[in-house]
Amino acid sequence: MIALQIILFLSVAGILHSYVVYPIIIKWASKRKSISNLSYTHSDNLLKVSVIMAAYNEEAVIAEKIQTMLENDYPTEKLEIFIGSDNSSDRTNEIVKDIANKNQNMHFKVFTSRQGKVSIVNQLEKEAQGDILILTDANVMFHNETIFELVRYFKDESIGLVDAKMINTGLQKEGISFQEKSYISREVFIKQHESLLWGSMMGPFGGCYAIRKFLFNDVPNNYLVDDFFICMKVLEQNKKTVNNLDATVFEDVSNNLRDEFHRKIRIATGNFQNLYHFKHLLWPIWKGKAFAFFSHKALRWLGPFFLIFIIICLSILAFQNTFYLILAIGAFFILTLPVYDILLKKLKIHNVLLRFATHFFTMNLALLIGFFRNLKGVKTNVWKPTKRFQ
Repeated sequence: MIALQIILFLSVAGILHSYVVYPIIIKWASKRKSISNLSYTHSDNLLKVSVIMAAYNEEAVIAEKIQTMLENDYPTEKLEIFIGSDNSSDRTNEIVKDIANKNQNMHFKVFTSRQGKVSIVNQLEKEAQGDILILTDANVMFHNETIFELVRYFKDESIGLVDAKMINTGLQKEGISFQEKSYISREVFIKQHESLLWGSMMGPFGGCYAIRKFLFNDVPNNYLVDDFFICMKVLEQNKKTVNNLDATVFEDVSNNLRDEFHRKIRIATGNFQNLYHFKHLLWPIWKGKAFAFFSHKALRWLGPFFLIFIIICLSILAFQNTFYLILAIGAFFILTLPVYDILLKKLKIHNVLLRFATHFFTMNLALLIGFFRNLKGVKTNVWKPTKRFQ
C-alpha cells in the first residue's frame, strides 16, 4: 500500500511540476530580469549572416519564403542564403533556380538522392561564410525585421543561440489547430522565462533560429530532432541560449490530428535520442541549466509512464480505500474524454475543452510510441513533411 501510494504521489507530482509548478516558479523568479544589456542597432557594423534551408517538395511555399528573406531590412552585403533541395520531385528546383539566378547572394544546391534535412544542413554549413547561421524551414515566413532581431543579441559574447517567436496562421476550429497554437504559445512562455532567468532556453522553435557558426556541431545523420541537439551543444559549451520575442516568424499551424500524431511520434523518438545523449546535463539538478532540462523536458517526456503508473496504482488502491476509489473513477472519466470528443466530432460538434484533452493524451501516446521506437534504433532521419495548408 505504502509503495503504491509513493509511486502514485511521485507520478502526479512529476506531471504537475512540469506542466504547472515549473512555469509558475520561473515566471516568479524571472521578474525584472532582461535577456541582455547589450544589443546591436541598425546603425552598427552588423555581423555577416548565412541563412540555411533544406527543402523537399515545397513548391507551394518556397517562392514566398525566399521573398520574405530577400525583403528583410538587413544589409545585402552582410547576407547570404543557402538552399539545398533534397531530391525534390515537384517544381521546387525550378522555382528556386529562377530566383537564385536573379540574386547573387543566393546559393542553390540540388541533391539527387534523399538525404534528410540534417545531412543537407550539415553540408551547407561547411560552405557558409557568415558569423551567424540562421537555420529555417521552407514554410516559415519572415517579418521584414526577423533577421536583424535574430542577430541583435549576439552583441553579447555570452549568447550562442537565439530563437524566434512563431505566430500561427490558418487556425480552424474543426481540427486541433487552436490546441496546437495554445501548446506552442505555452512553450514560448516557458522558453522566454528560461531565457530571462538562466539563459538556458530548452530547445528553439526548429522552424527558425540563429546560432554562432563556431558553436555549430554536425548533427548525427540518424537524429530526428536536430534543433534540440544543436541547442544543447551550445549549452554544453557554456554559452547562453535565449529567445527574442521581437524576432517574429509566421507558420501555418498543423490542424489534422492524424498527421500531427505521426509528426509527434517522430519528434518523441528524437526527444529520447537527445535525452540519452545529453543525460550528463541533468546534473547537478540545482543548477539552472539542469533544472530547466529536468523540469521542462525530461519530466514532460516521461509523462506517459507517469500516467500509466497513476492508472495502475489507482486501480489497485481503489479496492483498499474509498478515497482512492473516487480518484480512480475520476481518472477513468478523464481518460475517456477523447472518446467523447471523437463521437461529438462525428456529429460536427467541436468542444474546445474536450479537444484539449484529446491533444494532451495524443501527445503522451506519441511519446510512449517514440520511446519504444528509439529503443529499436533509428537508422535514418529522412521523413515526409507535414502537409502544408491543411
